[in-house]
Amino acid sequence: MYTFKKEERLCNKRLIDGLFHNGSSFLCYPFKVSWAAAPAGQTVPVQVVFAVAKKRYKRAVDRNLIKRRMREAFRLLKQQALYDALKASDKTILLSIGFIGKEIADYSMMEKKMLKTLLQISTAATSATA
Repeated sequence: MYTFKKEERLCNKRLIDGLFHNGSSFLCYPFKVSWAAAPAGQTVPVQVVFAVAKKRYKRAVDRNLIKRRMREAFRLLKQQALYDALKASDKTILLSIGFIGKEIADYSMMEKKMLKTLLQISTAATSATA
């Protein structure tokens, strides 16, 4: 339940490209979220990729810290906020969560914002073409 397996990570370059060209996006500060309906045959409800801009955070240790906090918050909140709603409506999505904040946020703030973001995604994904 509280895992983040390889199948849940979005690695396919073609799918990532399609996500950014054909997907919907919205802003939920400090996250910029892009999502799209996944092609048929996907085994997990969500495939996700996390991104932090090199332009804003020059040092790799800072980018990695932010991504680690984002992944941890996602891992703990995904089931209650996102997976249950998607499974009920029998949908699968591709998801990109980019960090656009100006300073490195502490984990508690990131967790609160991630919950808000995931609820917004589940609302948008389940209402789209329902």
